[in-house]
Amino acid sequence: MEKKIVILPGTPNDDNREYLPEAIKDSDMVVNENGNNSQVYPARLIEHTGHVVGEVNNTWYEYVPVAYDGTQKVPLVVSMHGGLMTGWGQAVYSSWTLVADREGFIVLFPNASDRRFWNVECDPEQIVVATAPNEEGIYLNPPSDQPENNHDMNFVLQLIELMKCKYNIDEGRVFIQGMSMGNLMTSQMARYYGQVFAGKAGSGGPSDPRLLFDENDGVINRGGALAVWQTRLELDDVPPHYLGDADYVIKRNREYWKRINHCRTLPEIRIVGEDNFAFYKGELADLVFRDVKNRDHGQTFDDAELVWDYLFSGIRRDEQGHIVNTEPISPRKGDKYGIALALGRTKAFVNNQLVKMQGPVIRHKKLKYHGLNGSAISRGEYFLVPASFVADVFGDKQCRYFNQGHSVEIVLKDGRMLQFARGSIGCIMENRIYSMFCESVYKDGEVYIPIQWICQRLFNHHVSYCDEVLYITDHYAELSLNMARLIRDEILEEEH
Repeated sequence: MEKKIVILPGTPNDDNREYLPEAIKDSDMVVNENGNNSQVYPARLIEHTGHVVGEVNNTWYEYVPVAYDGTQKVPLVVSMHGGLMTGWGQAVYSSWTLVADREGFIVLFPNASDRRFWNVECDPEQIVVATAPNEEGIYLNPPSDQPENNHDMNFVLQLIELMKCKYNIDEGRVFIQGMSMGNLMTSQMARYYGQVFAGKAGSGGPSDPRLLFDENDGVINRGGALAVWQTRLELDDVPPHYLGDADYVIKRNREYWKRINHCRTLPEIRIVGEDNFAFYKGELADLVFRDVKNRDHGQTFDDAELVWDYLFSGIRRDEQGHIVNTEPISPRKGDKYGIALALGRTKAFVNNQLVKMQGPVIRHKKLKYHGLNGSAISRGEYFLVPASFVADVFGDKQCRYFNQGHSVEIVLKDGRMLQFARGSIGCIMENRIYSMFCESVYKDGEVYIPIQWICQRLFNHHVSYCDEVLYITDHYAELSLNMARLIRDEILEEEH
């Protein structure tokens, strides 16, 4: 049977101001905003209720693709909704059902037990919204030495066992994913019961670092290694339950899984459009970090597609409990051509390898003076790099200096000859004159030239800038804030 997927047309509700309009259920209504984008309610999404754990009457939703006939083992994905949402809400606000139709796996969408809020932990000193389940607000638990007392965690574990009895599930390919508070719960499940899953993924909702590390900076973990995907959103400022700035929290969440999975080498960077990926290879399991340019809190509609294609499709847990990598649909490889530079750093990340420069990246302004009675107007700011770096990356690795080292010639790999001089905005190429973005600068025995102009004018490359980091590649790519910080602080960090 052809596993062709189709996006159905819906009736837009552009006046929606609710987080999850109840009228979406069993309708063709769709809502769109920068954080939540829905699809038409899936016809094959079936609601179930029952006493799975104890006396609580829980609700969950099962999605079984039409291609499933029970003759072959299939993966199971458990997808956890955000706070104030439902299982069916997570189904319509993601594309898991569409990917399941194409790939043939089963998706489970549980409902949280307590007023659409998962029973998640927080730091004992930060139970900030409510301290008992009968109070108004979100009920957050301090860390527990007895996670088996957490109803929602037991509910998810028992649902997985129920799915294994009901369907022909591949026990080595059980995955969990969540959004926002669902991501908090997904991470909590992985910290305690990671051995149940081959991989976990989440969008938004990083965990409080004090749940991840003890007072001696040791990791707090019972579940062990598993493949991990973290989606962050550049404009996300939710949730507010942790102390410290968002950059610190995001770093610590990434560091946590790098340690557990033994990710000891630099990641490979891939930026495609607004999707920024860092692929970490671990000795025990891999880690994927994704940041999305110009996105608010929530999940992108294609998050499920990317998680499946890059990670879940090529991961399984073997009978000995080890994470095994197979060939994913989309290889976890960095850009074949990509250059990352950070202001003030003497290292560059070139095609996923570190390159040492003869001097740090500097910033220089193109100024207008005349007719301003002594003042100046900046007409642009540009990154300048040593000419020797340009020769190393784009040329024959040789620079010919003359005029007491204030002029330099570079021969490109394609044979073109370039000449630059201190204080001149001109570049001579093949005996013709070109005006650059700004003039060359002489500093510490090196002629510095504008790298943006070199890449854009001479090679037609795409240049993206964010937070004092420059990314250059041969295709459309928009560097995002969290990726810029990762590149600067983890890859191009300086030794002190």
